[in-house]
Amino acid sequence: MAMQFEYPARVEQDDAGFWLVTFPDFPEAATDGRTREAALREAVDCLQEAVAGRLKRGDDIPVPSSCQPGQSLVTLPALHAMKAALYQLLRSAHLSQNGFAAKLGKDEKEIRRLLDPEHASRMPAMEAALRHMGKRVRIVVEDAV
Repeated sequence: MAMQFEYPARVEQDDAGFWLVTFPDFPEAATDGRTREAALREAVDCLQEAVAGRLKRGDDIPVPSSCQPGQSLVTLPALHAMKAALYQLLRSAHLSQNGFAAKLGKDEKEIRRLLDPEHASRMPAMEAALRHMGKRVRIVVEDAV
């Protein structure tokens, strides 16, 4: 089953003229901008922080809901999407960081860094960890909307 990290966002202009972005799947996440485009750029960072917070707290990361008319899709950056995917896979397998490290023959600190949203993990290391969980990473490059 494919895992995607592209979430719908509501973008609405407030009375002061700012554009407010909220995420139905992340009630704790909201940001704004002076223009719609600026607000959507900020929305990427906001989504990244919402996912990072859930990783740090050990909370679930929701499956993206369907994008409704009038909503925009916001995509989690690739490295953070891979960290979120690995986190979800370990949780669903009831596999601890120590258990996964032992399975890979790695030090637990290496796995902790792979799951740390603030650590700039190397993409090949993330891909290898995901492969051990039965997943492969595919990159799709599309026209910007």
